[in-house]
Amino acid sequence: MHHRSSVRTVLAFILALGLAPSLLAQAPPLSIDRDPIPSPDGDTPPKAPTATPDQSPQVDRQKSGYILRTSVGEVRLNAAVLDNNGRAVQDLIKDAFHVYEDGVPQTISSFRHEDLPVSLGILIDSSGSMYDKREAVSKASLDFIRLSNPKDEAFLVDFSWEPYIDQDFTSDIHKLEAGLGYVKASGGTAIYDAVVASADYLARNAKQPKQVLLVITDGDDNASTSSLEDTIKRIQELDGPTVYCVGLLFGPDEDRRESRHAKRVLQSLAEQTGGIAYFPRRLDEVDSIAAQVAADIRQQYTISYQPTKPARLGGYRQVHVDAKERGYNRLTVRTRSGYFPKVTADEAAPAGAQ
Repeated sequence: MHHRSSVRTVLAFILALGLAPSLLAQAPPLSIDRDPIPSPDGDTPPKAPTATPDQSPQVDRQKSGYILRTSVGEVRLNAAVLDNNGRAVQDLIKDAFHVYEDGVPQTISSFRHEDLPVSLGILIDSSGSMYDKREAVSKASLDFIRLSNPKDEAFLVDFSWEPYIDQDFTSDIHKLEAGLGYVKASGGTAIYDAVVASADYLARNAKQPKQVLLVITDGDDNASTSSLEDTIKRIQELDGPTVYCVGLLFGPDEDRRESRHAKRVLQSLAEQTGGIAYFPRRLDEVDSIAAQVAADIRQQYTISYQPTKPARLGGYRQVHVDAKERGYNRLTVRTRSGYFPKVTADEAAPAGAQ
């Protein structure tokens, strides 16, 4: 319990940093327990360090697994492709894909279709209404890890009024199982704050460039300081994770109006980041959904391109990907909807500056 209490203030500190991207580098290590500090709102995207000239991303296969190397300025998309029956399509080549940024065609510089390791966070709603669902959710979470890439690293967060880290990054399923024992059902539901804090935590600590958050909740947000719009923007600023959501919006005590709003929220979080939102009708469906999420992550294509519009111009960039191939009537590509470019110190310099 001391570990959980100690990192509580650290995660709250990370949440404060979510509103001040320029302070990200100053965050204390997880082992240090500090009180959160106030920070002003800021809309400036985080700055990446000055890099050497751009090169296309590469996947190096080493003894420890696959390492994805990406240059600054490259935009990397994790994309799932479905046929007109909703089945995953696994046999496409690079030439089948067409990428557009703000409607302008882009040249694909790197294309991979491999089961790359993932850094992921599992976020479990621990509000009072989750009490009777804890056992099924814990089982589904562990089965999700078992079905994932053995090289994946995962951390575990539970959230009610605020988010707590129950287990730091690990590939040890026994440690994650022990972390699930810390999840106690009480309090409200701060989904947005938990997602923002976890996305920031991924940005600072993840070893893998491919990143995912899995959010499991049974209600609408009623306790966050962040809004849905703030949350999505923060993820886009961070070049952040794909978010998958599982909404347990059923039961005799469920408020229909709140459930409709919660469903729209979870769908937006997932769709804007390239993930999927699931809404089971019964608790015993959660385990099979966890298996679907694990399969979706492992079957994705990884596509990178160098934007034709310079990063120094800033602003939100809308992304769209099409796929066409003989033998398929219609293909649907699911990926994130856009991003905010990361600007290097050199790119941010005023025009004509020496």
